Amino acid sequence: METKEKRIRPFGIRDKLAYAAGDLGCNMSFSLKNTVQTFWLVYMALETGLLSILLLIVQIWDAVNDPMIGAMIDADRRQYKRGKFKTYILIGAIGLLVGGAAVFLPFPNASVVVKAILFIVGYIIWDAFYTIANVPYGSMLSLVTEDAGERAQLSTWRSIGSMIGNILPGMILPALIWKKEFNADGTPMINEETGVQVETLLGDRVFIAALIMGVLGLAAFLFMIKTITIRVNENSVKTNDVEKFNVFKAFGNFMKNRPAVGATMAAMGMFLGMNAAGTAVTIMFATYFGMAQLSGVVQMIGFVPMFFFMPFIKKIVDKHGKKEASVAGTIVSLVGGVIMLIFPMVPKSAALIVYMIGLTLFGMGMGVYTCVSWALMADAIDYSEWKFGKREEGTVYSLHSFFRKLAQGVGPSVVLFIMGLLGYVSDLGTGGQSAETVYNMCWLAGGLYMFSAIVQFIGLSVVYNLDKKTMETMNAELAERRKSAE
Repeated sequence: METKEKRIRPFGIRDKLAYAAGDLGCNMSFSLKNTVQTFWLVYMALETGLLSILLLIVQIWDAVNDPMIGAMIDADRRQYKRGKFKTYILIGAIGLLVGGAAVFLPFPNASVVVKAILFIVGYIIWDAFYTIANVPYGSMLSLVTEDAGERAQLSTWRSIGSMIGNILPGMILPALIWKKEFNADGTPMINEETGVQVETLLGDRVFIAALIMGVLGLAAFLFMIKTITIRVNENSVKTNDVEKFNVFKAFGNFMKNRPAVGATMAAMGMFLGMNAAGTAVTIMFATYFGMAQLSGVVQMIGFVPMFFFMPFIKKIVDKHGKKEASVAGTIVSLVGGVIMLIFPMVPKSAALIVYMIGLTLFGMGMGVYTCVSWALMADAIDYSEWKFGKREEGTVYSLHSFFRKLAQGVGPSVVLFIMGLLGYVSDLGTGGQSAETVYNMCWLAGGLYMFSAIVQFIGLSVVYNLDKKTMETMNAELAERRKSAE
């Protein structure tokens, strides 16, 4: 009897803390994404064009990996002691401990061929286990509670876990892995063209940091698995077990789901700013500002405003709706994007301040969307049931995850290619780039943030179609159907 009561424990703070811990675990690994490109570009000295191609190759694995694992979870009807979702999450979390470090094996003197093999194998292992953990974790939101307000709260707490998992490594890592260089006489080593002190990346420390973050991530996952309660029967809804999974059909169904497509566009836009711009921003801080060690602190200052919305998100959503509030935020992000686009024209003495103002506005605009982004996807899963009579938690979420990864992977790949066109030469390191190249990195970073804000605005305001009124209609009709089916 006690076990049954525990299983149906009312939704509460334990679920919120546990769900936040889950994304903290994910982001202990995911927050290394920006460092991957920088590590292989600066420390391993892979040429920009080659690294761009290698990133595209591993995205082919993503194209197979995400939808197939999502469909596999949907179709799995076996009974697990911990439950299906928690079991998959545990397997993925353990694998991330190894995979997260595998992509940072520090062999800078290896041949180009060996480096390419190490990159592809390490990334594929890392990405596979990340998917195994992340797809069921994201899908689980719609199974912890069916209440729309409680889902919004879970999404907010997931965002808290995500931001903590991104902010702490983002602030601490650059200070640990970058080192200012000095001449034999103790004077700073200066790039004669730019007048900026040279900084080098300590690759061995990146590898150690990845191992430590893997251990912390596993601890966070274990806390979530032990604490959170799933209230909806994981196998109560038929998904892909009757028919063989067809990736093209799944993609077609996903594209018919306007809320899923709109929310995914917004997520891709967000990551184009946060991830695709990451390497360009790091190089910019190292070569233009001479502040690579402090780049993480400066970047995170821009995202602190997101925390301001968290205590009020339920009231905001209840009064205005998730779509309406998120669209208002994207307009603020557009203003921030414009400011970051023009900061290279400002005198260098004031450029950092202007950049930070633009980044702060960009982060403030993303605040509401970040808090409700996962609730938007839970609503999109309900929309699929409402419109097409079929729930596909794993498949819908995995395709959403795939497109997010497309922005996270193909985006940086394209940016690396553009960096090469703009004059960046890997063999010269951060200390040997020309003044023109350094200036180009500033324009590239600002332009990427502006493009990011535009994509978010289009995704949420034009494509995503679940406004507050439509949500009320959908929830009422779904509740009636489920009641009739009992």
